[in-house]
Amino acid sequence: MVNCGGECVLPRPFSLHWANRDDIALFFAALERGKGTQWLANRKEGDAVKLFGPLGNNGFSISPRAKRLLVVAGGNGIAPLCFLAQQAVSGKCSVTLLLGAAVGPLYTERPENLLPQEIALVTATEDGSSGHKGLITDLLPDYVDWADQIFACGPASMYRVMAQMPKLKNKPVQVSLEVRMGCGRGVCYGCTVKTKQGLKQVCQDGPVFDLDDVIWEELDY
Repeated sequence: MVNCGGECVLPRPFSLHWANRDDIALFFAALERGKGTQWLANRKEGDAVKLFGPLGNNGFSISPRAKRLLVVAGGNGIAPLCFLAQQAVSGKCSVTLLLGAAVGPLYTERPENLLPQEIALVTATEDGSSGHKGLITDLLPDYVDWADQIFACGPASMYRVMAQMPKLKNKPVQVSLEVRMGCGRGVCYGCTVKTKQGLKQVCQDGPVFDLDDVIWEELDY
């Protein structure tokens, strides 16, 4: 959770994009009406930024038996998946990344691209400016059989499509939820979602859930 100055009262949640022993990196879009992201994007080298974490209970978990990982990123969902791909490659897993966005340029076309060179990359944009013209979920069924595990991060609309795919019904699929969080400590209940196990707080019980555990029709974002 990052305390963004200016007019922002509440901190903003960000995924860990990259890390080593001494440093971490965040990746985000500076939204036109996003007071927090605009403030953060205007920081200069040497500026101090207050943050607290790590928070949550569940991160992505790679099974020791999994050797082929399919990673699905929708838009800014690439943020935590880059770190996951780095860890997977270092663990000798084969990784295929399906990367989609509304328009280009995609993350892989930017200077800050930190993805391992060893991954296989498949892209899609809704306007056809890069890769397949359409949604990244259009391509997903072609890669499901290859994968031992599937990981995803993106908008709820992408997850709703995935939840209806017959091919994913018997596959282990972990998804990271992108929801607004008020406090990050489980006090405000602003990030509560309905699951088959009852009400869960994304900031405390997540942010990663099994795809088939979330009641997607009850998700209101």
